[in-house]
Amino acid sequence: MNRPFSSAALAAALVALSPLGALAGSVYLNGVLIDGVTNQKFEKATVRIDEAGNIHIDAPGYRASTSSVTPPPTAPAQAAAPPATPGTTPAAAQPSTPQAMAVPAAAQGTPPAAATPAVATTPGRITQRYWLVTEQTVPGMTEYDIDVYVNSRWLRKLRGNEDQVVVDVTKHLQPGSNQVMLMARKVSTGSRRSDSPKHVFRVIIGEGNEGGGNVMIDNPLIRFQTTAAESKDVTQEFTLTTR
Repeated sequence: MNRPFSSAALAAALVALSPLGALAGSVYLNGVLIDGVTNQKFEKATVRIDEAGNIHIDAPGYRASTSSVTPPPTAPAQAAAPPATPGTTPAAAQPSTPQAMAVPAAAQGTPPAAATPAVATTPGRITQRYWLVTEQTVPGMTEYDIDVYVNSRWLRKLRGNEDQVVVDVTKHLQPGSNQVMLMARKVSTGSRRSDSPKHVFRVIIGEGNEGGGNVMIDNPLIRFQTTAAESKDVTQEFTLTTR
């Protein structure tokens, strides 16, 4: 029977990753290979070492995304979309508890705006890295595309029929307060492929780091989603405070 490790025991198990561990294998977080990821702490985790020396970390509430990281395309000047001005109200900022980007799989509808941490910032400098990650239960089933705007500038379109997107958006943010707007547009042209609330298209933006081809978001700040059960366009505006 697997038993939860204490923090000290977990740290001791991870020592096997160093060159001094003769039988060191790979490290998996909830089944996802995370070799190369550093400076992480997992609370309430269960650790198992298999016969090959691989370390398996089962940590509810944590998730790793594996993808090649590519910069977002730059929209041509003549085709740049004008700043959208929907009648939305910026989400109220509230303290956020850092944790991995965990969103209940059975969540339905569009959630309220994510909390923005109340932290002190250094004027003129961003010390963290910020990532945008998409998740879909089944690509294309929601029949939504999502446009992303940062400080009234169009960043990119997230298409419902594409694979997972993982992109570093730090350079598009300014020190301090930033306005992020997500506009989901229904793109169905005929009969709907699905009307199930279990088919979800989710966007997560938060602080994280990259290592070994993996991106870990350990402080999600914005969560936005739409489902196949919805039929209207959905727009939400968030305030993201960098540090």
